[in-house]
Amino acid sequence: MSTKEETKNTYVLIMAGGLGSRFWPKSRSSFPKQFIDILGIGKSLLQLTYERFLKICPPENIYFLTNEIYVDLIQQQIGLQSTATIIAEPCRRNTAPCIAYAAFKIVALNANANIIVAPSDHLILNEAIFIKSLSIAVDFAKDNDALLTLGINPTRPDTGYGYIKFLPGDDEVCKVEHFLEKPSIEKAEVFVKSGDYVWNAGIFIWNVNSILSSFKTNANKMFSIFEKGNHAYNTSGEKGFIEENYPLCDDISIDFAILEKATNVFTITGDYGWSDLGTWASLHEVMDKDTQSNSFVGKAALFENTENCLVQISKDKIAVIKGLSNFIVVDDEKVLLIYPKELEQEIKNVSITAVTKLGAVYQ
Repeated sequence: MSTKEETKNTYVLIMAGGLGSRFWPKSRSSFPKQFIDILGIGKSLLQLTYERFLKICPPENIYFLTNEIYVDLIQQQIGLQSTATIIAEPCRRNTAPCIAYAAFKIVALNANANIIVAPSDHLILNEAIFIKSLSIAVDFAKDNDALLTLGINPTRPDTGYGYIKFLPGDDEVCKVEHFLEKPSIEKAEVFVKSGDYVWNAGIFIWNVNSILSSFKTNANKMFSIFEKGNHAYNTSGEKGFIEENYPLCDDISIDFAILEKATNVFTITGDYGWSDLGTWASLHEVMDKDTQSNSFVGKAALFENTENCLVQISKDKIAVIKGLSNFIVVDDEKVLLIYPKELEQEIKNVSITAVTKLGAVYQ
């Protein structure tokens, strides 16, 4: 940020309540992927995200949006002395309610707050470019009634991401024409070729008054629920109010509740070295690999006639693999997963099958 005053008014909301079910068996409901050292570097994705945003605002301005069951995990991993900056939802209601809750809580502290919302489990390799774009976005949000999203320049016609169509211009901040859900491969190819579409990374920037105004206009029922708690935010009465009223909110994402309806949405695009690390295959793409495109986390490995595999075992184990191609191999002590990479989308449901058919309790 350009000045100390602007830094003081910058807040970050780290979304840390997801289940990460596509990373089973490493990720499970009691210990999801944002808390795991999934890259094998000694730090969890949550810790890496927190350290990244320390370059943007002071630690007391970084809040964690999560579920009640993860409060202790966040406190331990970040080293927080209190839970004052952990905003815990009493029940799962998707991203719109928790963002609305946080906005009401923050505006009661600072009516000039500019807010960055970001997932806790994304990888950013080009941090300098990322931070520069966020600085531009915060400056724009401060001076305009605007909701901004960071757009990711697509590297391929991927059908697993939502897309944003923007209106090209000379400025770094571009008007968003509309959001598009995950497309077919044919549409994705058209989008990428046109140059007018970017991936929706789920990273948002806005002034607190702009987002509250948008909730009032586009999600008035939810706005009214949280507005009733203005007397309670940042007091001893907040927890009781939230426990009683939060379950009344619709289960809806911020995209559907606000961004797809609002007319004041803008985007900034850049080459951030971004990955949402949504699947084992996406993790394999960003990890270091041997000459046969195998990535490995563990003590040591001996691969023969093995290619394009992701292998993760415990730090005290050795892997010996021969004749394997395009497989995911994950040994998490209690569960051994050996699965074809091209079928990785099935893994989300594998844990459910394991519980149902095998009586496993590893969730």
